[in-house]
Amino acid sequence: MTNKEELIYALSECVVEMEDEKVIPVAEEFIKSGYPAIDGIMYGLADGMKKAADLYEDEEYFIPELLICSDAMYNGLDVLRPHLDKNDSQQKCKVVIGVVEGDTHDIGKNLVKIMLEAAGYEIIDLGRDVPPVRFVHAVKDKGAKVVALSTLMSTTTNNMRKVVELLSEEGLRNSVKVIIGGGPTSPEFARKIGADGYSKNAMEAVKLVGHLIGT
Repeated sequence: MTNKEELIYALSECVVEMEDEKVIPVAEEFIKSGYPAIDGIMYGLADGMKKAADLYEDEEYFIPELLICSDAMYNGLDVLRPHLDKNDSQQKCKVVIGVVEGDTHDIGKNLVKIMLEAAGYEIIDLGRDVPPVRFVHAVKDKGAKVVALSTLMSTTTNNMRKVVELLSEEGLRNSVKVIIGGGPTSPEFARKIGADGYSKNAMEAVKLVGHLIGT
């Protein structure tokens, strides 16, 4: 099997089907065949993770399955990343990510983290139930250019607004992009709180960050 499309499909399927060992020789064959590593990552591994996330949303997969899918993706990344072109492998910027205070649902945040890492961003993961001030401190301490906020609870969306307000109060708002996501959020809500953008899923989050920082 040396056809590029077949190998990309196989990489994707290894992730979806939780083949965390089988993905390694497939990724090795992809590189041996001379195909660009970035294509294997974005159209193969990341595509498989998106499909796994869709299955989770449809309640066909649950957290244990998603964890094995992410193991498969990372195993593939370990093979492909060293072969990225210089321009592809450069760290694009630092992204602070976390679930806002009051919410402990972090599967969506974790998927966005995986996708951004695959795309070459350096991720500062603050975890879940994160007080607004911690996001601000992380931006200051790490020099992050993007803050990604997540929640699945409508009762905690106001903490997203608080993060934006605190960044403004600290004089950091003009130097950092803020994106939001999660069930109760929307493009309208993002505009309402002064965020820079909204993403409905992990793949869209990667595109949004790239658009906002011009990569």
